[in-house]
Amino acid sequence: MDQMKIGRFIAERRKANHMTQLQLAEQLRITDRAVSKWETGKSLPDVALMPELCALLDITVNDLLNGEVIVMENYKETSERLLMEMAQQKETTDKKLLSLEILIGVLASIILFGAVLAASFINMPAWARIVLILAAFIPFIVSMVFALRIEQTAGYYECAECGNCYVPTFKSVLWAPHMGRTRRMKCPQCGKVSWQKKVLSKK
Repeated sequence: MDQMKIGRFIAERRKANHMTQLQLAEQLRITDRAVSKWETGKSLPDVALMPELCALLDITVNDLLNGEVIVMENYKETSERLLMEMAQQKETTDKKLLSLEILIGVLASIILFGAVLAASFINMPAWARIVLILAAFIPFIVSMVFALRIEQTAGYYECAECGNCYVPTFKSVLWAPHMGRTRRMKCPQCGKVSWQKKVLSKK
């Protein structure tokens, strides 16, 4: 998706409907700054706002995501192309998120390990050692939860029994035995427990 093209299209449709950025923003219950960001291609409208935005601009969601009004003869072809682009964009984003997960885990572990070493070898009162370790341990736990949330939502887990690709609950991922990013979980489709690997896209 071309954000600049979508932004120009939003601006064109807004003007065609005789609205200022502020008027459009007020109807959507957001700031005119958000509308400005859309129109300059710096961001895209939130998915939850798209139906209401399209109604105000007198366009379809498909028109919005393509940055132009789609004629009916090309509708199916354009929709399929758009879905492919969105799937590719999600895969790219998920890949970056999973790389971020590794980085968060490594940095949090280094900080915790460094704090434990410092507490072990530097001469300090006992209370100071406890404070130092706690000061590193608490961010470590928060970082691990955040990293686990990324692993849960980025991409999919593929059932080894039926091939179903799905996003599990956070609780399932948290308590599942695992080897790297392969986790032993129950598939919501076939109900069987198997070692399920992380994949970036549905087949």
